[in-house]
Amino acid sequence: MTSPLDALTRKPARATDRAALDELLDEAKVGTLSTVVDGLPWSVPMLFARDGDAILLHGSTGAGALRHVAAGAPVTFTVFVMDGLVIADTLFDHSANYRSAVVRGALEPVDDAKSALEVLSDKLIPGRVTEVRETTHRELAATVALRLPIVDGQWIAKARTGGPGSESADWTGVVPMRTVYDEPITYSGETVPDSVQAMVNGT
Repeated sequence: MTSPLDALTRKPARATDRAALDELLDEAKVGTLSTVVDGLPWSVPMLFARDGDAILLHGSTGAGALRHVAAGAPVTFTVFVMDGLVIADTLFDHSANYRSAVVRGALEPVDDAKSALEVLSDKLIPGRVTEVRETTHRELAATVALRLPIVDGQWIAKARTGGPGSESADWTGVVPMRTVYDEPITYSGETVPDSVQAMVNGT
């Protein structure tokens, strides 16, 4: 018998493969880490990066809940990206085009926190690592870096594409959605770093 944690029980045709999972994890920048702490649900949005067959996360060593999950508590990590609003001729048939994934497992401490931080930074702002000073020992000591292995049978990815599900003589369609960057707002210094400008320019 298939567990609802192992496979889609509703609209299974929307399930996607590992390549689509990796593409989603490489594109999205924020996911939600969830677990149970003292018998109560706990969730927090976190920046993340995929590094091969694992998801990298980081936070403060002072965060009690992160210490809890670092000790091996079961977790889920959820990622969701909207690609468009689907406009139908009835409210019931309105929908959204999206990609989503839920990865289950247990977090593992990362021995090399410096490397994990650099991988995460390079995902958010490619090239920024080479423009800033070295991370200090004090900063690393205040940081907990964790990895969530991506294991077959412990993730589900799904997506919806296309237009409304029913035909109509009235106007229907899709309004595409995407993430864009505006011009940087300067707080100090004079020259915008190359990595930041390249990100804004999409180069």
